[in-house]
Amino acid sequence: MTETSRNMSPDGGQAGRIGIGLDLDATHLRILEVLRENGRISVAALAERVGISRANAYTRFEALRADGAIRRFTAEIDHVRAGLGITALIFVTVRQQMWRQFRAQLAHMPEVEYCAVTTGQHDAMIQVRMTDVAAVHTMVTERLASIPAVKATETVFILDEVIRRPYVLPSDRGPAWSTRRPAPDPAGGEVPLGKMRFVGAAEGRAQLQRDV
Repeated sequence: MTETSRNMSPDGGQAGRIGIGLDLDATHLRILEVLRENGRISVAALAERVGISRANAYTRFEALRADGAIRRFTAEIDHVRAGLGITALIFVTVRQQMWRQFRAQLAHMPEVEYCAVTTGQHDAMIQVRMTDVAAVHTMVTERLASIPAVKATETVFILDEVIRRPYVLPSDRGPAWSTRRPAPDPAGGEVPLGKMRFVGAAEGRAQLQRDV
């Protein structure tokens, strides 16, 4: 089931394109906001919360799933209660000609919760959840260090996860953030406060992006 909304959202704002056939309007965003609080909510309750008919809520919900805006439903667990009380970020410098090997080895590490290719001093960031500090040390020094593609690592332990949201939405920022700010004048030479400097991807990293 697919659905195509009008190009303008009900509140007059420009709709956002998602997937390949669905325009994300204010009602879609409101549905996603409600589902973020309770992914098991009934269609009737969802319709009441959003302020639309049950049929409309069902149609829009199924359209979000069919279009890929909603990928899947899962459970959110307490990692400490599950026995994984230690969380660490491992920044990895990868030998640029060995990205494929790096990806293949990570696939065999179930303790890796998340991995992303990054800009800056390192090439990738890995997030792991382990039983204790010794387990993290073993993974870094024995498993990651033994991978030929890994040139260097830097490990940072997370002391407290201050904010962890299931996902964020454009509507979270409010209408005041809808207007884009003008880009800074590059002729000034200085980088404004809060603006990041990006390091260009090496050839191996660029190839990795094309292979995904």
